[in-house]
Amino acid sequence: MEHLKRLASPRYLIALAWLAFQLYLLYDPLPLQVSRPVHICLALATVFLWQPLQGARAWHKALDWLLALAAFAVLAYYLADAARLAGRMENVDEVMTRDLVMGTLVLVILMEAVRRVVGWSLIWVIAAFVAYGFLGRWFPGWMAFQGFEYALFIEFMTMATHGILGVTTQTSVDFVWYFLLFGVVYSATGGGQLFIDSALKLVGQRKGGAAKSEIVASAMFGTISGSAVANVVATGIFTIPLMKRTGYSPEEAAAHEATASTGGQLMPPVMGIAAFVMAELLAVPYSRIALAGIIPAVAYYFALYMIVDLKARRRGIGTLSAADLKDIAPLAPRLHLYASPLVLIALLATDYSATTAAMAACVVALVTCYFTRATRLSLAGWLDMVEEVARQAAQVAVPIIAIGIIVAIAIQSNLALKFSTELIALSGGTLIGAMLMIILGCIVMGMGLPTVAAYIIGAILFVPAMTKLGVTPLAAHFFVMYYCVLSMITPPVALASYAAAGLANADAMRTGWIAFKLSFVLFLIPFAFAFDPALLWSGPPGWIALAFASMMVATFAWAVMLEGYLAGAIGLVLRGLFGAAALTILFAPTGSGLWAAGCVACALLAGWTLWAARGTAADAPR
Repeated sequence: MEHLKRLASPRYLIALAWLAFQLYLLYDPLPLQVSRPVHICLALATVFLWQPLQGARAWHKALDWLLALAAFAVLAYYLADAARLAGRMENVDEVMTRDLVMGTLVLVILMEAVRRVVGWSLIWVIAAFVAYGFLGRWFPGWMAFQGFEYALFIEFMTMATHGILGVTTQTSVDFVWYFLLFGVVYSATGGGQLFIDSALKLVGQRKGGAAKSEIVASAMFGTISGSAVANVVATGIFTIPLMKRTGYSPEEAAAHEATASTGGQLMPPVMGIAAFVMAELLAVPYSRIALAGIIPAVAYYFALYMIVDLKARRRGIGTLSAADLKDIAPLAPRLHLYASPLVLIALLATDYSATTAAMAACVVALVTCYFTRATRLSLAGWLDMVEEVARQAAQVAVPIIAIGIIVAIAIQSNLALKFSTELIALSGGTLIGAMLMIILGCIVMGMGLPTVAAYIIGAILFVPAMTKLGVTPLAAHFFVMYYCVLSMITPPVALASYAAAGLANADAMRTGWIAFKLSFVLFLIPFAFAFDPALLWSGPPGWIALAFASMMVATFAWAVMLEGYLAGAIGLVLRGLFGAAALTILFAPTGSGLWAAGCVACALLAGWTLWAARGTAADAPR
């Protein structure tokens, strides 16, 4: 009876309708003027009913229902006028009164949904762009343009395949929803817990094993979830108490968790939402983006692993005992759960579409979970799964849809092209100067915005400047995305750090600064793949392997420099030499004489340091 009552609730019926609609699109891809509005309006209705206004007043609930009904009224308009909207000529055919009314309504309720999901930060950014769109003629210098009339604004925002019906919404319809479905299904069938337990078994009893297991778990969990905050919650609830118990302060434990979980947005095959948008902006298969993301993601986690290892050896903390791991359930009876992500990877690697790969992985997860009694889904588990898909999809779709407003204004006003020209001029026409300014811009934008919002704005404003200065489009997009990802742990607004601090009962701001300090080991990685496309899997396999190996050497040297430890504390001079060698490898062209000198220097410095530490240990009194 309880399950039937749950099934009959309006919230659940909307979630079920959204699931059925997205699955139907796999069978019959509908016209864009139908699929995108349905996706938008179901996302809006889901937000209003699943994230109601706070408070117990009667008018709060009434307003939630009114907004949900408004979303369905907008949907009725789009479906009734689908043929007209598909056949009209933009900037030529008349914008009717009902177009203005319904276009205004959908933008207003979209902003309220954004406020509920993200908060005010994204709304203020959108408001700034909208103000620029209407007041452009009064802006000074290169920013000036004629501005938009209201009818034109409504037309390209809500009636054509720009604005909220543009590429960002299409990304949510075609890719993001299905990968969110996979993440929810795999976690519900026990895959997420398997990743955490596997990481603890694999590295838990090594030096610094508590923090290392969190790095490995976050890397594994990142293969199915591209959300930093979701990764923090999923893995941190297990790993943060272990780190605290083995010598880390609450702030250190939270910072390590936040930094590792943030890397999930870079970890193929799922990566973050920004990666799906990147595929659309570059007009390449998502599998190409996932392939290009392998080396940057491995470098990210290798750098963190090295800094944790050196810190643990220097301070003697973080190692788990056998007693700490005794309650972990055996892995062998659950190994069949690895089949689902392996199928996802295999299908993407063999050039199947991203949607096909995600759906096949879902089917495999749902079948294999019935292999053992412990992993079987109950009826309640199935119902929970449908609800969770709708909730997560709405939280992701709403900001992505809203960002389409920014994209449309930046392109229609020609702001993107003019901005890139000015950025090159301000940097003196140098690539390094432009990169430094772009890093600052990405981090500042990312402080108050979701990663995908910061990335899309950065892609529009910054990528053209980098490509004009000789960086390949793929490398330029990855460069921008990487630093937007790092903004999740950069104070004063560091969402992943704050989420981890809440789990650890730690001071949020101090956690953010410790995470920011940890991220220093990661900051040079994007420069490497910007200068060497081989690190994004472009070129002969042998050359890619060589570039990757040298990048790992440079990352190791940079970690030693930052931590000041390698088999013993090292002085400032030696630290400086390690840092110089790392920079030489990263910035010199792979295979050049300077690059070779940097690699040799790293080997000699490491050999000398280890030999000296061994001699010191031998001379120590016993």
